[in-house]
Amino acid sequence: MTQNNIEYKQTRNLSIDSILHLYEANEWSSAKKPLGLYNALMNSHSLVTAWDKEKLVGLVNAITDGYLVVYYPHLLVLPKYQKQGIGLNLLKIITQKYRDFHQQILVAEAETVDFYCKCGFKKAGDTQAMWIYHGEN
Repeated sequence: MTQNNIEYKQTRNLSIDSILHLYEANEWSSAKKPLGLYNALMNSHSLVTAWDKEKLVGLVNAITDGYLVVYYPHLLVLPKYQKQGIGLNLLKIITQKYRDFHQQILVAEAETVDFYCKCGFKKAGDTQAMWIYHGEN
């Protein structure tokens, strides 16, 4: 899929440097664990990437039990490429793959809730995201 010179691929042919650039630009703490981050993405059930020519500008990944539940842990777009529909397109591609699953789940930061609602996600009742977090706040 290509739109506005952005090409969407389901590829694992990514360099650690391109991944780190994307994560550091978005100030994600997982960039401080480069090998773990790389391995996590490479071992995801699905990985969809967005490219501006040879430049990685966005990605989304999925982990799943393969039958009922899929979780989308990461959706990132380089800041200068945000608000151009790239994140929406990444989500459309990956959620289409899992459209028949019982649950498609993600955890949204407060400032991103409206975006995810526009993408078809809903707040899950009174549930709360919980974690044991080994990063910086």
